[in-house]
Order: sequence, then structure tokens, then C-alpha cells
Amino acid sequence: MRRGLRTQLTATIALIVLITIALISVLANVFINREFENYAREQRTTRCEDIVANLNRQYNMLTGKWDTGYIHGVGMYALYEGYVIRVYDKNGQVVWDAENHDMSLCGQIMQEIADRMARHRPGLDGGFTSQTYELAQSGQTIGKVAILSYGPYFLNENDFRFLSALNLILVIVGLLSLALSMVAGGALARRISRPITKTVQIATQISGGDYAIRFEGQTRAREIDELAAAMNHMATSLESQEGLRRRLTTDMAHELRTPLSAVAAHLEMMMEGVWQPTQDRLKGCYEEIGRIAGLVTELEKLAQAEDDNLRLHKKSVDLLALARTVSGNFESESAKKNIRLLVEGEATMILADRDRLHRVVANLLSNAIKYTPEGGHIRVAVQNTPHSGVLLVEDDGIGIPAEELPLIFERFYRTDKSRNRKTGGAGIGLTIAKAIVTAHGGKIEAQSAPNRGSRFVVTLPRRP
Repeated sequence: MRRGLRTQLTATIALIVLITIALISVLANVFINREFENYAREQRTTRCEDIVANLNRQYNMLTGKWDTGYIHGVGMYALYEGYVIRVYDKNGQVVWDAENHDMSLCGQIMQEIADRMARHRPGLDGGFTSQTYELAQSGQTIGKVAILSYGPYFLNENDFRFLSALNLILVIVGLLSLALSMVAGGALARRISRPITKTVQIATQISGGDYAIRFEGQTRAREIDELAAAMNHMATSLESQEGLRRRLTTDMAHELRTPLSAVAAHLEMMMEGVWQPTQDRLKGCYEEIGRIAGLVTELEKLAQAEDDNLRLHKKSVDLLALARTVSGNFESESAKKNIRLLVEGEATMILADRDRLHRVVANLLSNAIKYTPEGGHIRVAVQNTPHSGVLLVEDDGIGIPAEELPLIFERFYRTDKSRNRKTGGAGIGLTIAKAIVTAHGGKIEAQSAPNRGSRFVVTLPRRP
């Protein structure tokens, strides 16, 4: 049975607190009982020493007699505490004996102690033992006393009631702590699960095609805020991709419709006899079909460039020499528009696929020439860095609006919404260039402003 996150968190917190409280209670009980037992042992020893000290004072050195009345009081008081004493003089004669004085009372008290310890401490290996102490005054022995008591220690009913009350307090505190932890855990679980549940709902709506929804507000939990930010970013990306997908459909339809419509119109006019199938008209149809074939070829090149298994035939390439070779191929086109084409930089050796990099530089130069007015300037520069080679292509052409700059590497994207063939191609060149650069482990970036020209920067690693 699957449970909700809130239920699982609450149960987990409660379980952890329960285990912690149980562990603390058990350890507290063990240590308290152990310390109390040590205290009882010390009290037994201390009480025996007090009895001996009191008895030492009951002998008169001048008369050589014992104060038996006081000894009787000490003995009876000790008896009720669980100590059975027998006092001897220095000749070994019995001065006072609790058992001889009241045998039944001694037996009753000793049995009560034995029963109480057996009931409350069944695992204790205890019993009554007798210890003999010397009685002395001024360094002279005046007798001895034998003290019979339960060992190694014994506790009275008040002691056991105290320990029981202490254990009860530990149980009550544990239950109250458990209840409070469940309340606090439930509140914490609700605080954690609510934004996650909301995120799941948003993800569900996004999966259903609602890309405009966003996670609003802060949760005061860094990880959840990061999750919400990632979700919002994903929604934004999907919304953007959906827009690009729709635009791609529109652009593809536009790219195909124009030549197909022209060919269909020409063939219809010739089939109906309105036009004669002259050489020029057939040539026009052939050129339009060539445009379609060219678009298909571009798409094939794009698919090949974006293929994860794209095979690059890498070898040592001088980036500056490659830039000069490609620029030489565009001299005639730049001359027609009276554009000054400058190539500069230093020799930069990189490991790359020369043919594919040739296409990247050619695409960048082709775009620069198309969008640079007559009399303009184009600069191609190569820079050598310790870890990479950098190619820059700059022009002073019409530039790219800031809102369209992030989109120029998308398929079929063109800043010219009319998609006039005189101002550009199908909008795949930069997409292919980016795919080739990425396959080399590099990156391509664009910087531009309207009417201030554009600057493309290609960074390629020197070694894979």
C-alpha cells in the first residue's frame, strides 16, 4: 500500500523520536538504578560505621561497664533499619544481642527484607551476611560488635517507591514527547509535502500541455525552492520549445509551399495549354525542385551534425590557416558588396575535423556577408589560449534584436519573418554550426545589437 509523503514523514519522525525516547528511558533507568544501588551499598557501609561509633561511646573506661540501656536503643533502632547487632565485651561475653532480645521481631524483619529484595530484584544474588567490627577507646580494645545485614545491599519500600515514581515520570515524559513530536512532525511534514504536492500538480499540468503554469512563492527550504525553480525553468523551456515547434511547422510549410506552388502553377498552365512547355519554363520548374532538394539536403546535414554518433575525423588543424582558406572562398562575394574582409591572429593548432570546421566558418562568413551592407567591414580573428583555440567573426551589419539573440541557433529560425530568399537561406546554417562545435566539445556564442553588427565567438578545445 502506497502512502503519501506527509504520512511517511510524520511516521518516520514519530518513529525516530519514539526510538530516541525509548533509548534514553532505558539508559536513564539502567544508570539511575545502578547509581542508586551503589548509593545503597555506600549507605550500608556508612550505617555500620555509625553503629560502631555509637557503641564505642557506651563503655565507661573508669567503671569498666557498658550502658546497656543506650545499647538497647541503638540496637532496636538499627533493627528496624534492617541491621541485627550483637555486642561483645573484651572478654567475648555477650553484652547485648538483638536476636536474644526479640527473636520473632528479628526473624520478621529479616524475612520482610529478603522477600522485598526477591520481589523487586529477583536477579540479585543476595543474602544476609555478618560483619564483625572492633570496639575501642583511646587505642584500647573494649569489645567487638557483629552486624548482620542483607548484602550486597538492600532497599526499603520508600526506596522502591521512589524508583517506581521515577520510572513513571520517564514514561509520562516519553509519551508527552512522542505526542508533541507527532504534532511537530505533522506540521513539518505538511510544510515539506505541500510544495512538493504542488510541484507534482504543476508537473502533471505541464505534461498535459499547460506550459504557462508556474510555481509561485517561496517555501523557506532551499532544496524545495531549487526544485520549484527547476520546474519553472522546465516549463519555460517547454513553452519556448512548443513555440519553436509550431514555428518550425510554419517555416517548413512556407519553405515547401513556395516552390511547390510555383511548380504546380507552371505545370497546370502547361497541361491546360495556356503555356507552352518551353525551355525557360521547364528550367524554372527544375530550379524550384532544386530548391526543395536543397532544403532536404540541408535537413540531412543537420540530422547528421546533430547525431550523437557523429564521427569526427580529427587531425591537427591550424585554425588561422583554415580561416584564411575559407575567407579566400568568399572574396568574390565580399567584393561584389565592396565589403572589406580582414583575417588576423596567430597560428593556433587544434585537434579537429577540418572539413566540418570548414563548414562552420563558411556558415558564419556567409551570414556576415548577407547581413552586412555595402561598404561594410568583416573581421575574422583567431586567438590562441593555453587550453583552446578561439575564432571570432565580427561584422558591422544590421545586427540581431536582443529578444531574438537566444533563438538564432534554433532550426529554421530567421530574423526576417518574411523569409525572403534574398536575405537568407532556410535558417539551418547556424544550427548546423552549433551542432558541429558541440560535437568537438566546444561552444559557440553570439553577441549583437541592432544596427551595430554581430560578433560570433567559437571556442574549441586544443585537445579532446
